[in-house]
Amino acid sequence: MPKTSTHNAPGQARWATIVTVGTGETKGGLIINRMNRRCVERHLVCWFIVCFSLPGRELPPICSDVRQKQRLSIDTLPPEVKAPFPSDPVIPLRTKTTKEFQEDVERAVQSGVWREVREFYLTTFDSFIEINAAFKREANGSFNTIDDSGVNAKFVNAVYDALLSTPQDIQKSVLKGIINSLLREWKGPRTKDDLRAYFILVQNPQYSSTSTYVIYAHLLRQIAALSEADHHFLVHWLKKLSPRRFRQPVERLLQFISTRLFPAEPDELPPLTKCSWWIPSATKVLGLFNAANSVSTTPIMPFTDFYNITLEHIDFMEEYRTWQNYGNSNRFSFCQFPFILSTVVKKAIIQKDSEQQMISQARQSLVSKVSRRQRVDMNLLFLNIKVRRAQLLSDSLDELTRKRCDLKKKLRVTFVGEAGLDMGGLTKEWFLLLVRQIFHTDYGMFTYMKDSRCHWFSSWKCDNYSEFQLVGTLMGLAVYNSIALDIHFPLYCYRKLLTPPTIPCDQNALVGMATATLDDLQQIMPELARGLGELLSYEGNVEEDFYLSFQVFQEEMGVVKSHNLKPGGDKIPVTKQNRKEYVQLYVDFLLNKSIYKQFAAFYHGFHSVCASDALMLLRPEEVEMLVCGSPELDMSALQKAAQYEGYGKTETTVRCFWDVVLAFPLELQKKLLHFATGSDRVPVGGMADLNFKISKIDVPTDWLPISHTCFNQICLPPYRTRKELKHKLTIAISNAEGFGLE
Repeated sequence: MPKTSTHNAPGQARWATIVTVGTGETKGGLIINRMNRRCVERHLVCWFIVCFSLPGRELPPICSDVRQKQRLSIDTLPPEVKAPFPSDPVIPLRTKTTKEFQEDVERAVQSGVWREVREFYLTTFDSFIEINAAFKREANGSFNTIDDSGVNAKFVNAVYDALLSTPQDIQKSVLKGIINSLLREWKGPRTKDDLRAYFILVQNPQYSSTSTYVIYAHLLRQIAALSEADHHFLVHWLKKLSPRRFRQPVERLLQFISTRLFPAEPDELPPLTKCSWWIPSATKVLGLFNAANSVSTTPIMPFTDFYNITLEHIDFMEEYRTWQNYGNSNRFSFCQFPFILSTVVKKAIIQKDSEQQMISQARQSLVSKVSRRQRVDMNLLFLNIKVRRAQLLSDSLDELTRKRCDLKKKLRVTFVGEAGLDMGGLTKEWFLLLVRQIFHTDYGMFTYMKDSRCHWFSSWKCDNYSEFQLVGTLMGLAVYNSIALDIHFPLYCYRKLLTPPTIPCDQNALVGMATATLDDLQQIMPELARGLGELLSYEGNVEEDFYLSFQVFQEEMGVVKSHNLKPGGDKIPVTKQNRKEYVQLYVDFLLNKSIYKQFAAFYHGFHSVCASDALMLLRPEEVEMLVCGSPELDMSALQKAAQYEGYGKTETTVRCFWDVVLAFPLELQKKLLHFATGSDRVPVGGMADLNFKISKIDVPTDWLPISHTCFNQICLPPYRTRKELKHKLTIAISNAEGFGLE
């Protein structure tokens, strides 16, 4: 007979809600002895017929006195239910230790007699109560905190490490026990012992086999369905796992999702239509591991290890549209869990979204012209930027300001006085030169931090912050047009850029005010961060020894100015009691308040181009990757992905080329990449995404190599020796700027 849990409509007998018929487990109800089970079931049937014979209708109300009496008195219950059992399950005492278990296994391996080990596994995994009995450090201890799961991790690890080496019948008995545990119909909120059982079961190594996927799926479904409060406990317990034990279930979950999406054999798993809940359940549980990784003081594993590369082969734009239309409702989409999507997928989503916006913008311009019966010029489909090299910054600022309505069109750049036709190469060149000029220390917009080797916003005040908006617009255009920039901002800058990830409707709302910590300051001003750290840990008299107040000083254009961190700060001394507040306010002032107007202009410039829901999918690290590409140059990977035209892989010129390039120092390798592609940055997909091509050009060998940056192509004359090729190539890549000056 199934367990019973009823909702008490007025007039229904209250006692029925606490009775649970099962195998000895209950949720806040009475435990019924197995021996009396059939008798009790027969008796309960009669009682339930009496109490619930009018489905959908309320029984006549009873007075409050009777209701109170029935709730408190056990005399209203049938005799079989009056057994003197406690209301909560009592966990049996198990005394097996890790050492004893390992000795049992060792004896079994040597003798071939597995009876004792078999009995242990059979009993342990028979129910949630037995799991707690075996692995809980104190059988009936509460352990109701997020800091301690109460699980004997060493024993769990030993039992699971031995499991896959045991005979098949033992492994099957464990799976059978798990099935029995999961199939019990639990009602009401879970106890902490139930959470402990889930915490232990999700670590089971047997789920690597597809033959166990049906059981695994039901386990994941139950974990995913837990309350938010229960998930909170699991997240904090999971983060206490060792890196190896943490990684194993993460990899199993990723494999489970991949196999469910693309099974090796069509009949290997049940039809997807009958188990559509498998992937959502697994993804939600993977989300608990991702949350545990995020809240851990030091990440247990890199966030990139949560990427599922298989998802690069699904219709991710359909997933994106589903997410856009339904948000985080019950309609599942992988975009609800962006940690599982690789940067390649996110970049592709942003590109597709950008292309759709570009097409929409161009269509609107076209329709507008046609409706007014004006002559259609194909230039209206592009954001056309025409600049002089000598006035690059001012011309670019003027063009972008004047053509603000066209920012979401395809970018096309023309350098005045040059014959180059922009097929992508001129655009890369424009970005490169503009960024180099803007971030030059003489220009004063950004300060280069030598200790951290990054740029940060200058705090000088002015009446017009349009140039900061230009930098933001440039970054947005780079992402929008898939161009990697050589920009060195700290990671905190990209976190500010995603605060919030989309422009708020309220024009007065603050933007870019990300919570700042001492770790964030460490990325930018490590010396100052260390000094503030010493202040926080100082054991002496803070007020007398440091003699600080809630007032700080900052140099702006050669003038030192004072700023109060709070009202009347110049009169408030820093003490042992308020030093944490001082450090927090100081860090917030440096990274947020002192540069608010500069960063707000930068923020709005970026989002004026990249106003897309897709940004909500990104982590700060991923925004940095999209903006800057990767600085890691793997020329061996480029060699493997290279294509050839007119040359074969084994020809002398090609072999000499790669011998020279692989031996180049990093600086020359960057120059080569810039010479051939227009940028020295590696795109998100790696060197393979460059589509790098080496072509043969039939000219005398005294010619220098030629490049077509629009097509990432380098053309080599048929050089005969390594020395000759190195000499000519070095000259070419060291003097590569401009496109055929008139």
